[in-house]
Amino acid sequence: MTPANDFIKQREADWKRLETLVNSRRGRKPLTTAEVHELGTLYRAVTSDLALARRDFPDQRMTIFLNQLLTRAHSYIYQQDSSDFKVFLRIFTQRIPILFRQTGRYMIVAFFLFLIPAIAGYRLAYINPNIAEPLGLGAQRQILADHNTWTDIPPGERPAASTFIMTNNIRVSLLCFAGGIAFGLFSVYMLVTNGLMIGAVLGLAAHYGMGSSLLGFMFGHGVIELSVIFMAGGAGLQLGWALLNPGPYTRRDALAQTARRAVMLTVVAVPLLIVAGTIEGLFSPTDAPFALHVAVGLITGGCMYAYLLLAGRSSERSAIELNTQPIADEMSL
Repeated sequence: MTPANDFIKQREADWKRLETLVNSRRGRKPLTTAEVHELGTLYRAVTSDLALARRDFPDQRMTIFLNQLLTRAHSYIYQQDSSDFKVFLRIFTQRIPILFRQTGRYMIVAFFLFLIPAIAGYRLAYINPNIAEPLGLGAQRQILADHNTWTDIPPGERPAASTFIMTNNIRVSLLCFAGGIAFGLFSVYMLVTNGLMIGAVLGLAAHYGMGSSLLGFMFGHGVIELSVIFMAGGAGLQLGWALLNPGPYTRRDALAQTARRAVMLTVVAVPLLIVAGTIEGLFSPTDAPFALHVAVGLITGGCMYAYLLLAGRSSERSAIELNTQPIADEMSL
């Protein structure tokens, strides 16, 4: 008996049982509580079987059968409402926040890839402002040395400035995400260089006594803006890690699976950056007290993190009870 036949003989009973449970959908027959738990257990087990089959028996009909079976099982478990609006709403109220929490370790890595160069840039520029020229910050240094900033946008120009800022921030975030294609190296480069530049600018401002003025300008929009950069950078790092460590899949399949999940984080980045760009263009340049700028930053950032950390909790618990992953498309079905 061939290894493939041995594998089929060992696992065929579970495959048939999963197929039986999935076929109950034809009559919309409800599953019992025990069957729901069994369905979740079988779904995870057959998912592992498919991974092994793809690795060891990629050209066997068994692999095609398992792929089709899991496609049907996935559709059964993750049934969606017929309303496109409800599907769209579920993406933002459930899938994206759950995905953020599940992949938070990548955001933490992105945060430190930004923070460490930012601290280094701040310290270097504060001690030796001549570092501005090699970093391409000569113009900013001169403005700060004259005890001015470039943040005083005339009221009539603020709507246009807001649009420009939104577009630029979205571009940077997309580059952080897409940079993951280069094994994550370009994402790392974007995070490190942005951290270094922002830190150096703040260091120059502090050196010339303009730190509070510049920080006040940045605080109102910066909490959301920087958080989104960390999210996009984390999404890019996910792509890079999928290429470096594809597991039982080919790099192409691993990249495709990860991209379908990671792209959700760039989807939510767009509305968040629109909020940040609006604040930066219309509120941040105002003469509002420093405390108000801080309050705006903390309130908007707090609302964002409350959404990302709390939304979709009930859906997540239901998925755990089913013994399945709450994020759809974990497998390339």
